[in-house]
Amino acid sequence: MKEKVLVSSCLQGIECRYNASAYHNDKVDEYVKDKDVILVCPEVLGGLQVPRNPCEIKVGKVISVSGEDVSEAFQKGAEIVFKIAQENNIKKAILKSRSPSCGSNWIYDGTFSGKLVKGDGICSSLLKKHGIEVISEEDL
Repeated sequence: MKEKVLVSSCLQGIECRYNASAYHNDKVDEYVKDKDVILVCPEVLGGLQVPRNPCEIKVGKVISVSGEDVSEAFQKGAEIVFKIAQENNIKKAILKSRSPSCGSNWIYDGTFSGKLVKGDGICSSLLKKHGIEVISEEDL
């Protein structure tokens, strides 16, 4: 039986990022070629539209560049992804680096200035909390 792995939809060519683009990644393709892939976009699953305003985590809340608090949608999307992970006995996820949802280990600092800080996105944090290994495309 093939290993199942969660993968950010944008890393597999789905145009679901905030700016309606994808971030297709050949290293991800190579890594998942012998695995069952389950594509997820926590932000879309949480009810956010494509395109949407860029968002960053600031003082525990997810805030859009226009100042809107979208924490609830990010949390909802993370919970849906976690449920998908549980239902599929997922042990590993490859999620988009630096994203306020999917980022693992490094995210933007909430100032919309391009500065990175140590931390995890909302979805990555929830998955890690429950023992799921989360890596980014940069870790491959």
